[in-house]
Amino acid sequence: QVQLVESGGGLVQPGGSLRLSCAASGSIFSGSVMGWYRQAPGKEREFVAVIASGGSTNYRDSVKGRFTISRNNAKSTVSLQMDSLKPEDTAVYHCNIRMGGAEYWGQGTQVTVSA
Repeated sequence: QVQLVESGGGLVQPGGSLRLSCAASGSIFSGSVMGWYRQAPGKEREFVAVIASGGSTNYRDSVKGRFTISRNNAKSTVSLQMDSLKPEDTAVYHCNIRMGGAEYWGQGTQVTVSA
């Protein structure tokens, strides 16, 4: 069983920065894909960024150039550095890991961008 625990959310003004972290416990396979998704009130959950075990990344168009995803395979952690935050980035951010045909989710951490 894999558990994911996120941290680092909070309230920030537009243009500010936050760094989200996610720690995975349990058996993490080297071929896993880790990522971040978000869900704003009244909207469906959407993809934000993913990173493969080898380091290749993919981002949602609206966050390219502002967000950076990284991972530490030895510690089974994934982080999301969010810069130049906008009010439309407000959402609950969920950590995700896909491996061996299974998918796991964290409980989420709230990010609010407001003046």
